[in-house]
Amino acid sequence: MELHNERVFQVEAQVLDFRNRNETFRIYHGSTNSTRRGKWRRDQIVDTSMLNHVLEVDSKRNIVVVEPNVPMDKLVEATLKHGLIPPVVPEFPGITVGGAVVGTAGESSSFRYGFVDSTIEKIEIVLANGVIKDATRTENSDLFFGIASSFGTLGVLTLVELHLIPAKKYVALTYHHTESHAEAVKKILDSVEDPSIDFIDGILYSPTSGVTMTGKLTDDISLGPGVRISRRQDQWFYLRAKAAISKKHETPVTELIPLVDYLFRYDRGGFWTGKYAYNYFFAPFDRFSRWCLDPLMRTRVLYHALHESGLINSYIIQDLALPKEKTERFLQFVDAEFGIYPLWICPLRPDAAGVMNPYYRDGMGVMINVGVWGQGPRRRDEFVRKNRVLEGCVRELGGVKWLYAQTYYTKEEFWDIYDKEAYDDLRGKYGASGLPTVYDKVGSNWEAEEAERKNATLLRRVKRRGKEIRPLRGYYGLAKFALGKDYLLSTKKAA
Repeated sequence: MELHNERVFQVEAQVLDFRNRNETFRIYHGSTNSTRRGKWRRDQIVDTSMLNHVLEVDSKRNIVVVEPNVPMDKLVEATLKHGLIPPVVPEFPGITVGGAVVGTAGESSSFRYGFVDSTIEKIEIVLANGVIKDATRTENSDLFFGIASSFGTLGVLTLVELHLIPAKKYVALTYHHTESHAEAVKKILDSVEDPSIDFIDGILYSPTSGVTMTGKLTDDISLGPGVRISRRQDQWFYLRAKAAISKKHETPVTELIPLVDYLFRYDRGGFWTGKYAYNYFFAPFDRFSRWCLDPLMRTRVLYHALHESGLINSYIIQDLALPKEKTERFLQFVDAEFGIYPLWICPLRPDAAGVMNPYYRDGMGVMINVGVWGQGPRRRDEFVRKNRVLEGCVRELGGVKWLYAQTYYTKEEFWDIYDKEAYDDLRGKYGASGLPTVYDKVGSNWEAEEAERKNATLLRRVKRRGKEIRPLRGYYGLAKFALGKDYLLSTKKAA
């Protein structure tokens, strides 16, 4: 822990420097799995990228002590050496522990365990006033519970203790064919009641065809044929699931998938959003082309290229959670208004604690997350309008959107959903005035963007137009990735 403490003192010194200069700052992690764009100069950030170590795996207490910038694949690798895994592992290997804790991260085990933040036992945080605090469920509990969905606006997270559960070698995954939105929702909710099931999620390929998948941790190799889904020669998972329901079977098909393959099953192709890259580059979408381009179709590369190219502003990428009784209505709305397929559905256990958790009501039971990821309108004003329509429907139905994606709420609309008074009180108590608010981080000032575009110099307009030419923007993003350019830090110097 001595080396960890030295790294924390480096963070503390940076924070105190900003405090002494009475300046606000942003937290730099080195990578992101957010779809929100934002670049900051080095003189505007507190650099925490060195906090990327697994410090201890305690198999007696079933606890892992980890720094916030450890990615999920490295975390799982470390805990599996002790026969343990985190109860909730987000589906992309590059998602970091800290990002999952202060953001919103759930997966197919979240119907049982809740979000990642529900599995933490302790945090260490450097407050914006330079004070280092520990927080648990009983010590500084308001800070402990408030960290969820705070997106780094309460302080700089420097350490997390996560609960662990026993691991198995495989997941026995069963594919259930569904033929309507209603049937898919019912199958999901019925599966939630089965105590033998460890994982539940689903994919809707159309209004009349979908698959719900139920998984069980196991060491029993007799439960089904073994399959791999992580190698470049393997089928993308969403296509494999579709193939599993393409033939009529008297009983649902069950396959035995290695645990790590299952946990990161959506990494190749970013669920299915990687398919849009093939369309964008006029490339064939077949098994051979996917084999050839496999290194570029992993989510770490996809996020980097999307941010650098600006194409991330051309796609609707939203995760929305709905009360279970309103989910079918929402799916019908998305079908009619957007026509985007596939859609991802996943049951979630909501938790009461946390000032940024407006989705909890006593007795509400599970919610169902719907992932809406697809091509948006090319015109910026129409793109914003469609996102606002989507957000408005979610709000009307009593749901909530996850803030890893850009939000198009006005400030008034945003704070009508979230408890601004409680949030401000928590920030005031822990001296967070040196940090941006959640709305500062996730809000979209698209009117200002449009004004800037209109007032840009001729050179900037020509450069922007050039980068918007298909497929030049995509090549630009890939070139930046190949050159290893940092896509979160601006190259502009301070004035």
